Order: sequence, then C-alpha cells, then structure tokens
Amino acid sequence: MNPGPAPHFFDESDGQKLRIHTISTYLKQTFGRKIVKLSLDGGFTCPNRDGTKAFGGCAFCSASGSGDMASGSGDIRADLDRQIRLLSGKWPDAGYIAYFQSHTNTYAPVEELRAKFTAALQHPDVIGIAIATRPDCLPPDVIDLLDELNQQTFLWVELGVQTIHPETSADMNLCYCVSDYDDAVCRLQARGIRVVSHLILGLPGETEDMMFQSLEHVCQTKPFGLKLHMFNLVRGSQMEKTHPNYVSFESIDDYIDLVVRMIEQIPPEIVLHRISGDAVRSTLIAPEWSYKKRTILNGTHKKLAEKNTWQGKAL
Repeated sequence: MNPGPAPHFFDESDGQKLRIHTISTYLKQTFGRKIVKLSLDGGFTCPNRDGTKAFGGCAFCSASGSGDMASGSGDIRADLDRQIRLLSGKWPDAGYIAYFQSHTNTYAPVEELRAKFTAALQHPDVIGIAIATRPDCLPPDVIDLLDELNQQTFLWVELGVQTIHPETSADMNLCYCVSDYDDAVCRLQARGIRVVSHLILGLPGETEDMMFQSLEHVCQTKPFGLKLHMFNLVRGSQMEKTHPNYVSFESIDDYIDLVVRMIEQIPPEIVLHRISGDAVRSTLIAPEWSYKKRTILNGTHKKLAEKNTWQGKAL
C-alpha cells in the first residue's frame, strides 16, 4: 500500500513536527531566539469612526478598534516596559516587536506617525515593528515613511481585507473594497515592504465557497503573512444590536475542519500569523469557545497529523 508523499515539516526543533509555517517559527529561524509581539494602542482613530467615511466603525469591530488587549497609556515607552516586565520571567532572552494594533495605525499626519513609531523602535529590546491599518489609509507620504522604516528595521504592515465580496463589505460597513486592498499590496510590495493580510471567516451571509474565494484571491497577491480569524460577536460592536443571536461556527471541530482544509490551499512560503481569533472573555458573545486559542491550535495540529496533510499540500 502506497503511504503517499512524506509530510513537509516546517519546524522540527525541540521535538516539534509542525506542519504549518508559523510566525513563531519564522521569527525564531530569522533572529535565532524567541521573538514576542507587544500590542500597542497608539491613540489613533479610523475614517470609519470620525465621519470621514462613516461612523461607528466596521460592524464587527469592538469599541477599542479590535485592540482590546493593547496597551495605550499614551506613553509608548512605558507601555512597552510594562509588557516586557510581565514577560521577561517566561522569556528572559526574548526580543520584541512593537505591534500597533488598535484602530487604523496609519491614519494620522505623517510626522505624528513618525514620532510614535520611532518612540517604539528606540526601546533597546525592540527589534522590529508591525503596523495594522486599512488598505485605503496609505497615502504616498505614509508609504514613504514605511519605506524609510523598512530600510532601518524589521517591519511588516497588516491589511484587513477580511473578504473580497462587495455585498459582505457593504453589510459590514467596511467602506473599502478588494481593489483598495490590491492597490495597497502592490504599492507596499513595490517598496519591498512585507504585507500581512487578514481574513475573517464566518461573516454573516458568506458561504464556505465565498470564504475559499477570498483565501484564493489573497494568496494570489503573495503576502508575506496571513491571519485567519473566526468571526467573533462582541459587546460594543454594531452587530451586537443587528445580529444579537449570530454564531459564526457551531463548534470548535467545525472551525478546525475548515481551517485545515484552508491550510492545504495556502502556499508554503506564506507565514501564518494566526489561525483563530482573540476576544476578551468579558466582551465575547459568540462563539463562546473562541477564546480557547490554545485548544484550537492544538486541535489543528492534531487534525493535520491525523489527515497526514500540511500547509500547501493541495497545491
């Protein structure tokens, strides 16, 4: 009986046999040590909140702009120090990436952006920076700044495409479309800037075929990284009122099954930054199990092994 092709392992260190190309593996191989991401709230807002494009934010977004676990005292150095103190016991030799997470982190005058990003990079333990933003908030002067930073440090820019389907984008009040994403990716990649693309799985009205179409499109843009995020219904979002009983996935097993089939379709060179989603338990409505990130991750690894499959196997 033919056992089939040997599985591809992306990381076999420490007794692991990882069948997906994770960001932790990539950073460990790149820097030779543990690298930890520190979430920051830089005090920015969003064109979907201040009336430039809309009010209230994207329909699924929490009041904190999807940065419920980010530090935002107004003093970036102090916020970094506070998080590093909490983590240094577990990882005494780690390096850190300053992750500007909350709201739209390129939606400000370029000199304000420069000051905040520079403040983070001046911390002696910070080895790089990650910047989350909307694809329609990258004017030429901001691209120039990102290019400058990219030549000085390790950088990636996160773009929330979420879905390629215009009907879903309209329902979710995104106020941008897939062409904005495609344009942003082209302009960033032309400068050699790493792009990490976000997709939300289980958005209201989307079929499995629609989710796979979004995945295929994003993979064709050849991002450095990809985040798969189940839809979380959270308190403080517009959807708490409009879809109070909506549940994106009925069970962890249903979600893991979808993610494993998606992983098989993702090119192996794309780095997976996330395959689940974070929501503070005090704000989470549904799925009630989605905060169990470790359970989802372990279940995914187990399912991949049981199927003898791996990232990119179906390509």
